[in-house]
Amino acid sequence: MTLDDVQQENRNLRPRSEPFSQFDKWFSEAREKEPVNPNAMALSTADESGFPNVRMVLMKGFDEAGFVFYTNSGSAKGTELGANPRASICFYWKALQRQVRVKGLISEVTAEEADAYFATRPKDAQIGAWASHQSHAMSGRFDLEKEVARFAAKYALSKVPRPSFWRGYRLAPLEMEFWTEKPFRLHDRQVYRRTQHDADEWVLSKLFP
Repeated sequence: MTLDDVQQENRNLRPRSEPFSQFDKWFSEAREKEPVNPNAMALSTADESGFPNVRMVLMKGFDEAGFVFYTNSGSAKGTELGANPRASICFYWKALQRQVRVKGLISEVTAEEADAYFATRPKDAQIGAWASHQSHAMSGRFDLEKEVARFAAKYALSKVPRPSFWRGYRLAPLEMEFWTEKPFRLHDRQVYRRTQHDADEWVLSKLFP
């Protein structure tokens, strides 16, 4: 099964609801207007002491089930998501003067979906996933280069399998806010909220800027 097949299967799970339709429209426009990585999003997690951590990641898929990204489960974000499966993401498209903020619950994508996406990555990126002990200390760049060389040799004549620690995560929204920049800081803000991540009904509110 290809990645497209898996994502289409996910799209068929439930009917499209309003916030996802709006995000779909905005993201389509962002892909036309933003010159670099329109799928870049800030991902915020929290460590065991409650301190938030934020970093940029790339969204690799979205549908009515949520927003998908991939990482090493042993990384800082993977560890934090394992202990506290709640997160927030934020998209900002400067060319459109728009922002989307989302918060919700985290779950792992299926192994089948992760395998399908991993297979679409360039081979060098696949090897990099094996070679990098993400978020862990190294004595120097040579540590990484040795690991890259080791796995490049190992998989030189074969396909690169997905490491078991390289996983996909899906953020199922409980809240989605759409922000549009307006003159004099009188921005437009509308937020959709629901009480459960699998509920079809959303409540729409307008917010003061």
